[in-house]
Parts: sequence; structure tokens; C-alpha cells
Amino acid sequence: MMLPVPAGGILESVSGIDQAEQVTGIEEVVITAKLGEILVPLPEGSSYPGFIFARGETPELVEQALRTAHGALEFRMTEALPLAAH
Repeated sequence: MMLPVPAGGILESVSGIDQAEQVTGIEEVVITAKLGEILVPLPEGSSYPGFIFARGETPELVEQALRTAHGALEFRMTEALPLAAH
């Protein structure tokens, strides 16, 4: 699962990774965004803050595992202030 950008701004922290990885069927949670990075949601943005990898016996079990793991993640964002032209 490609993690969507939850809100535009500066990434301050990500919590819940350990809880997300404890969900049955989840193999790994990878956060690729760096702390302090400015994240922009789609359609203006062009990247994802990370990925969740899962495996299961049925597509429904995998989907449920991904939804549960995603729900355990919390992205703390700070508003990015626009730069003024001088």
C-alpha cells in the first residue's frame, strides 16, 4: 500500500509503526519521507511518505490488514508557511 500524504505541511513525526507491524498479515512498514520534509498531497504532490507491505490468504484479509495498519499510523504535520517574494 502506498501511504497517502495525510495533509500538506512539514513532517514532524510518525508514530504507530510498531503497532502497525504487529497487525496479522503485515510484513513491513517503511517510511521513506524524512522528518522536516515538506509533504504535498495528491494531485499537486508527486510522492508518498511510505509503504505498507502485507501478505495473506485472500485479498480481503490483505485489504483488512492494510486498513488496520494504516489506521495505527499517525503523521504529525506542521503547517508550511509560504515564502514571500521580495
